[in-house]
Amino acid sequence: MTITPFRIDIPQAEIDDLRARLANTRWPDQPADTGWRLGAPVDYVRELAEYWRLEFDWRAQEERLNGFPQFTTAIDGTTVHFLHVESPEPGATPVLLTHGWPGSVVEFLDVIGPLTDPRAYGGDPADALHVVVPSIPGYGFSGPTPEADWGPDRIARAFAELMTRLGYENFGAHGGDWGASISRELAVQFPERVVGIHVTTLPSAVVRSEAALDGLTGDELAAARRSLEKGLKFSYLGTGYAMIQSTKPQTLAYGLTDSPAGQLAWIAEKFRAFSNTSEDLIDRDDLLADVSIYWFTGTANSSARLYAALAAPWGSPPPPNTVPTGFGVFPDDIGLPIRTLAERTDKIVRWTEFPRGGHFPGLEEPDALIGDIRAFFRSLR
Repeated sequence: MTITPFRIDIPQAEIDDLRARLANTRWPDQPADTGWRLGAPVDYVRELAEYWRLEFDWRAQEERLNGFPQFTTAIDGTTVHFLHVESPEPGATPVLLTHGWPGSVVEFLDVIGPLTDPRAYGGDPADALHVVVPSIPGYGFSGPTPEADWGPDRIARAFAELMTRLGYENFGAHGGDWGASISRELAVQFPERVVGIHVTTLPSAVVRSEAALDGLTGDELAAARRSLEKGLKFSYLGTGYAMIQSTKPQTLAYGLTDSPAGQLAWIAEKFRAFSNTSEDLIDRDDLLADVSIYWFTGTANSSARLYAALAAPWGSPPPPNTVPTGFGVFPDDIGLPIRTLAERTDKIVRWTEFPRGGHFPGLEEPDALIGDIRAFFRSLR
């Protein structure tokens, strides 16, 4: 039950080792005119690696992260690291913000202040939230899990225990990617405690077959056909990483744990593929702060194991969620969700479609995400 204050302080020897490894990288060949078709281009990764080695300031990122109160606690045999920022406003709603892969707590650094202290950012103090931002077990400063079977269901139980330890009997949750799955698991397992969840990902809302089009008409049917086309294209061209991580993460981990350039390419390619590539909305230092966390904590393997720990096969119908749910739809994300499909499995009470942004809205469009989270939880008061 002990909660221990935590401060990030990477030894200088590890930073020096990272730079030496980057300097000694063996670079692969690349056929002419392939661009991004076969993966992250050598020129792109090499330039990013040189910036990481020579210009990126990890100590500044440490200072930024350490500006938020951080803690660790042991739950169910593993360590859980988390940021806990209490609002100065009385009566604030506690909300758990959960990242996904290949993300980290870095995804939420720009939204914590406006959510916890809206008065200071020109907002309505009645919208204030107490914010808890955990590193998923097996990710970041939570460190590797000693057991392999840490799927969304088990993580949700650990997070419910975390909120109990913090004195929050009732709370809300937000997340995208795995963070959405974990938030939804919290709602399914603890509907009496979770006041509402806000998500930016919902696999059951994405069209995966012609059968899902039944009952749809007009504009929604046209949108569903686009969703199916986008989904089929992603299944064919974009899911290789998930198949590897869900079947043989241990084999992949040798390269990612030993080579920072390999870890960089593996994550950077997904940041580009899952977001708004035409406008380059994600700051390079945010990306490298995220990659650095994976590198310094040695969590390439344990983070990937989450894909192998699903309790049900990919694409299985999810259990119904009866908790009020808000959905923020960002058009450059990997799936194009359809509200009617979402309503077949979840209690959708708010649906907001944004003009731009992708899989990492806290980094790409933080103001849009902040506004939607505020509005959703305001509607539940």
